[in-house]
Amino acid sequence: MYSHPQHNSSVHDVQKLRQQAGKWLKELRERNHLTQRELAALVGVEYYTFVSQLESGRGRIPPDRYERWALALKMDPAEFVKELMKYYDPETYRLLFSREMGKPEA
Repeated sequence: MYSHPQHNSSVHDVQKLRQQAGKWLKELRERNHLTQRELAALVGVEYYTFVSQLESGRGRIPPDRYERWALALKMDPAEFVKELMKYYDPETYRLLFSREMGKPEA
């Protein structure tokens, strides 16, 4: 049976990862000189408060929107998703990329 990858983590760990993802997204937005409203418009989000929620660690970008967000933030979509995966799905990230990072699989 499939279980959500973060269900094995504590609520605190998940919250901390989401906050780190939010900080990273905010840094990208600011690096591109975008306001939350401007980014919301670029990614097709009706309310800019959704961007605010993500940046504060209270939510996730839906997977079907990853490419749109990556392009709005001037990133290669694959690199964007790879970085986002560190925060949203760290176990899958570890399994996929631990070798290329020079770390043994646990």
